[in-house]
Amino acid sequence: MKYAVDQDACIGCGMCEALCSEVFAIGLDGKAQAVKGSTSDNDLAASEAMASCPVGAISQE
Repeated sequence: MKYAVDQDACIGCGMCEALCSEVFAIGLDGKAQAVKGSTSDNDLAASEAMASCPVGAISQE
């Protein structure tokens, strides 16, 4: 599954990267980005990362 991060809403807290670094990473600008889609092995972690975002900046594409 593919995810997207709203760069205007992201506060760069790093929760998504901490929960699923295979899908999310903090970029040089200090904001999160979805670096690749999730797989069956990490889809649950990616979904938890989306749900845990304190500002709701992550969505599924």
